Amino acid sequence: MTTATPQQTKEYQSVKAPYGLGYRIKILSQLMGRNFQEKLDPYGLTPFHWLVLCCLWEQDGAATSELCDRLRQVGGTLTGVVDRMEERGLVRRERDSSDRRVWRIWLTQEGRELEEVLPPLAWELCEQTMHGFSPQEREIVSKWINQMILNLS
Repeated sequence: MTTATPQQTKEYQSVKAPYGLGYRIKILSQLMGRNFQEKLDPYGLTPFHWLVLCCLWEQDGAATSELCDRLRQVGGTLTGVVDRMEERGLVRRERDSSDRRVWRIWLTQEGRELEEVLPPLAWELCEQTMHGFSPQEREIVSKWINQMILNLS
């Protein structure tokens, strides 16, 4: 077993919780998730419902597999969420007319109407999170996060 040198111990300090980047990103994610959940509670929604709605607002009628790919989720996880959204009357499922193996997810009127209500709530949280950052700094943070995700994908 190799013993870390004093220099390595100092270098490694930056990766140990609570200083490590992963840990701090986890804390940020938890705080943002908790705050967003509070904003969604009056609508009986979760952050995962929000993600599915966002995808469908961009591409209504997306196949379940397309949603899984976009959200980087396994099918079973998404299926349960879509089940609950269907029960709530936010979406409906239909078989693809050209490929009966494919299920497409469509927004209902209620699901479409939430596009007027929910994005401002997400905007408020983003503004609160990025308070004190210039527009240029916000863009840089976004680029860095995208690059980190790409690096690990």
